[in-house]
Amino acid sequence: MRKVALIVLIITTLILLVYKLSPQPINQLVSTISKSISAVNKDSLTIASRVNAPKGFRRATYAKGSFQDYIRHYKLKPFGSKIINYDTSEYYWQKGHIGILEVPVPKNGLQQCADALIRIRSEYLWDNNRKDEIGFNFTSGHYCSWSKYAKGFRPKINGNKVTFHKTASSDYSKSNFYKYLNLIYTYSGTLSLYQELKTITNVEALQIGDMLILGGSPGHIVMLADQVTNNKGENLFLLIQGNTPAQSVHLVKNLEDNALSPWYDLKLNAVIPVSNFTFYNSKFARFK
Repeated sequence: MRKVALIVLIITTLILLVYKLSPQPINQLVSTISKSISAVNKDSLTIASRVNAPKGFRRATYAKGSFQDYIRHYKLKPFGSKIINYDTSEYYWQKGHIGILEVPVPKNGLQQCADALIRIRSEYLWDNNRKDEIGFNFTSGHYCSWSKYAKGFRPKINGNKVTFHKTASSDYSKSNFYKYLNLIYTYSGTLSLYQELKTITNVEALQIGDMLILGGSPGHIVMLADQVTNNKGENLFLLIQGNTPAQSVHLVKNLEDNALSPWYDLKLNAVIPVSNFTFYNSKFARFK
């Protein structure tokens, strides 16, 4: 017992000595740990309630029922849930997220990074009776709408040439809607989205639902999932992503700035590391 007390006394003395000689690193460490702990509410099950706004910031205002409001209040699985691949295996790296979105992962392996965000956008339009707005370009540039697919039209693809023919009965069901999305996943991706979507050229115009995108094969894409602002008009964002292989959509940490994490200070044409991917010369886009 005396040995334990002696060891504790020695350790305490050393800590006090280090603090007296150089208090700044200790203060920074305590500050970082404090911010990291207070940033996340582990018992909360939506994006907005899972993560607190940093000191001096408040959540940006969006209309109830908007796409931005829909994303911000997206449901999360319990804290500590793991990223699961389409084949039910665990993703090899589990250290880059603080939340898993309630987005089912099809076992066909098609719902990768761009596809996951296409699904979220499409389900929002479906749930808000805006089904006629659901449609995306193939990488070839040909537009494929849900309304036309529901009427029975299917693409005939010959190289880069695509034509649509009525080869099926009309079917407006939810199950057929997901068959349509599988078609989009097959022939669309980051490159088609980059070419199709509206480009954001002013960082001050960024909002929830916009996407940080690298169009290509391979490329990558993540979505801005929440936004806070301060009195200076500065904005910080939370980010969500799917990935390749097809896997759970997740709310990512900011691994480059532990004090700010999971919030991101986004810039145009900047290097932005996101989880296990780095965007160089960052570009942003918005769904129409």
